Amino acid sequence: MSMHIGAKLGDIAENILLPGDPLRAKYIAQTYLDKAVCFNEIRGMYGYTGLYKGKPLSVMGTGMGIPAMLIYCTELMRDYGCKRLVRIGTAGAFVPELHVMDIVLSTATCTNSAMNLYDFPGTYAPAADFGLLRKAYDLAVSRGIPVHAGLTLCSDHFYYDNKVEYMKQWTKYGVLVSEMEGAALYTLAPKFGAKALTILNVGSNMLTGESVGPEVKEKGMDDMITLALDTVMDD
Repeated sequence: MSMHIGAKLGDIAENILLPGDPLRAKYIAQTYLDKAVCFNEIRGMYGYTGLYKGKPLSVMGTGMGIPAMLIYCTELMRDYGCKRLVRIGTAGAFVPELHVMDIVLSTATCTNSAMNLYDFPGTYAPAADFGLLRKAYDLAVSRGIPVHAGLTLCSDHFYYDNKVEYMKQWTKYGVLVSEMEGAALYTLAPKFGAKALTILNVGSNMLTGESVGPEVKEKGMDDMITLALDTVMDD
């Protein structure tokens, strides 16, 4: 049992999905996993382990923002031996060609966080595991799912002043969407010898005003969920 996760050693599988919303973790466990058992309820951050296509798989919420992701990912990899971690979540699109419910695979993440300023002698570039990235992209294409791969922004801010001008500064350098946890995951995974990928559903377009409601965000993103499930499992 770690400080923030109430599981015993062996309760959590090496392969794990990480939605931000703990209710989404509960939905995935109830809908997609066989024999799912809850291993964590501390702070309402539900975690479950069950079987997916006959193999052990875990899913756990991480909350919102980089600090929460740093805590949970550190403990999952350091204390419980998680080796393949796929974050699933929603994102705000910065470019007009992205539509609600499109999927974005984060190849690497920019950030306005100071999380890595004190640990490196230079600027660290948090990036996805290429094997997981390629597998997810190929699966999405084979299923006819609208998918985009590219740079994402991991932001400490949800509300922006001068939103349009702020977005233009990032899109000028190829950033597609903004989310709030990916840089933490991509920084920690190599440190612990693990593989990581962030898969995002476009929940809103910050330029066009397109958006989806909270119920869809919790339960209606089945294309992304099944894509993540089949990506995180060992071949």
